[in-house]
Amino acid sequence: MMMVVTVMFISGCLSYSLKRKHLLSMLISLEYIVISLFFFLILYLVNYNYEFFFTMIFLTFSVCEGALGLGILVMVVRTHGNDYFQSFTSLY
Repeated sequence: MMMVVTVMFISGCLSYSLKRKHLLSMLISLEYIVISLFFFLILYLVNYNYEFFFTMIFLTFSVCEGALGLGILVMVVRTHGNDYFQSFTSLY
């Protein structure tokens, strides 16, 4: 099972680095990485018979990260009209 989580994490990192043209695809890849880390955390805690309170904290932070990413995406689409990274410039 640990091998599946490792493959999930590596494929998420690979898709994050390859799909860097759109902000939305990067956010989806980032959420995929967070899910794979959550599965790894669950497997780790089950293996050593620890409590699962930390998973709730992790889920809270990952939900906040997702909401912040979607808020940034909405702001960028409203200001620039699309989510391409090539259209962002600081020369205005």
